[in-house]
Amino acid sequence: MERNAVNPVPWSVEMGFNQGEVVSGHSRTLYISGQTAMNREGRPEHDGDMAAQLALAADNMEAVLAEAGMTLSDLVRLNVYTTDVDLLFQHYGVLAGRLGAAGVAPTSTMLGVTRLAIPGQMVELEGTAVA
Repeated sequence: MERNAVNPVPWSVEMGFNQGEVVSGHSRTLYISGQTAMNREGRPEHDGDMAAQLALAADNMEAVLAEAGMTLSDLVRLNVYTTDVDLLFQHYGVLAGRLGAAGVAPTSTMLGVTRLAIPGQMVELEGTAVA
């Protein structure tokens, strides 16, 4: 698989994401449903703690990737939904550090929403991976 970043402007790279990516020669695409701070039993965790919720949502995303034989380095698209954009930015390093360690800057969209499906959840990660 070959990935080529498309960045007509440089500011997004400085923030950790590409404006676009051309992926060619891939054989598998994984569409990842929204992952939140839910434990293995399907119960929400870390009520009111954005950093902990973000870390567990990222753990859950990585578990889906691993089950498919992929890693964060295969992530080409990341959507982030949050009930508090300002608070998320204060803790975004939790996720950005993992993406940076994986050497990936997936195309991204962040949206502030009124609420998520499970009350008390503050952040949800949805992605697309290609390998």
